[in-house]
Amino acid sequence: MQIVKDNGPITGEHIADRLKLTRATLRPDLAILTMAGYLDARPRVGYFYTGKTGAQLLTENLNKIYVREYQSMPVVVNESISVYDAIVTVFLEDVGTLYVVDEHSHLVGVLSRKDLLRASIGKQELSALPVNIIMTRMPNITYCEKDDLLIEVAKKLIDKQIDSMPVVKSTDQGLEVTGRITKTNITKAFVALVEGEL
Repeated sequence: MQIVKDNGPITGEHIADRLKLTRATLRPDLAILTMAGYLDARPRVGYFYTGKTGAQLLTENLNKIYVREYQSMPVVVNESISVYDAIVTVFLEDVGTLYVVDEHSHLVGVLSRKDLLRASIGKQELSALPVNIIMTRMPNITYCEKDDLLIEVAKKLIDKQIDSMPVVKSTDQGLEVTGRITKTNITKAFVALVEGEL
């Protein structure tokens, strides 16, 4: 990188000569530096230093990751099921949040572990209490769409202090749940980014 910084634009052959290596030996390293964004290459001109810091490159890469690439399957329940059945579903599906839909499969509520815990502490009969009594309702539901940037969704999760968000598709009748984004999904994306998979 220092050779390119001091002498750019410079061809791969000239870099190889300075390092007393073959062009073939150097090719993978130059490809990695170019893909990482530290160097840029122009045909018949050579390599040149982009001048971007690690933080700038990380920001650029974060702004290329979309919800659709990391969303997972949502766990959806009908608004008429009981709190008891919702608790069982949370355990069986191993999730922290359930998305509640109406008879037309449109999003009407969100049930978090906190909602279910709060209901179970009371003296209500959980098998007789419908989830629509305790769920968070529209318009208080935070949601995203598949074409939203993952970093923006991460900021919303932090700001709202929630663990997950439904991914929705707007229809004429309402919002259809097509996926979910959780803190785990976002962590996977950031690990992949650091490990160079993105």
